[in-house]
Amino acid sequence: MADIAEECAVTDSKPISTIVIIIAMRSEALPLVNTFKLLEDTDSLFPVGVPWVRYHGMYKDLKINIIWPGKDRTLGVDSVGTISASLVTYASVLALKPDLIINTGTAGGFKAKGADIGDVYIVSEVAFHDRRIPIPIFDQYGIGFRKSFATPNLVTNLNLKVDKLSTGDSLEMSPVEKESIENNDAAIKDMEGAAIAYVADILSVPIIFIKAVTDIVDGGKPTAEEFLNNLAAVTATLQQKVTQVVEFINGRCLEDL
Repeated sequence: MADIAEECAVTDSKPISTIVIIIAMRSEALPLVNTFKLLEDTDSLFPVGVPWVRYHGMYKDLKINIIWPGKDRTLGVDSVGTISASLVTYASVLALKPDLIINTGTAGGFKAKGADIGDVYIVSEVAFHDRRIPIPIFDQYGIGFRKSFATPNLVTNLNLKVDKLSTGDSLEMSPVEKESIENNDAAIKDMEGAAIAYVADILSVPIIFIKAVTDIVDGGKPTAEEFLNNLAAVTATLQQKVTQVVEFINGRCLEDL
């Protein structure tokens, strides 16, 4: 990677050093924790009492931090959704000052937009589909459209699909949300992405999204059932792709992505 480092120097930049990977579910996080041989933080950087978990370590030239929002204190389930995602992202950026944020995890896909089970996407744009504020300008604020950091070399090298992501706090999709997702022109939907993008934007940290499809939202099968049936296999696929992404990032500058 010496030649890449030299190119970074020519452009007055530096190779990416620290990355924060935000993952909503423990089952999605642990395969990557094992792949990169990360350790759970025993002296938390986060406020006392929060359930957030940090796994960290060095992988080649990268300081990798995988952040999982942990389990809900009352119900014991993964703390999915926009609130936990935005809070833990904000705290992680302040504590770790990463060069790059990666939000990875599973998502629902739309067959009408070409998605299939196991497809892995790099997200080009994100927006919300459940924040409806029918007042001029506030309506656009509610949608919260944002672009992710462009990675044309990464996409070409790893042959990844590229499309738009729509975010909402429900696994199921109401008819009104369906219309909003169609207006967002999204091929995939999740419960965290646009919230994490909002935090990355206000803190001026580049962010990319890697999402793998567990269920086909417009495929006729119950969403929860299909999600659970495919979660293990799709998580294994996601692990492989995220590992390839990290390998590609290692030693490169942001502009080389």
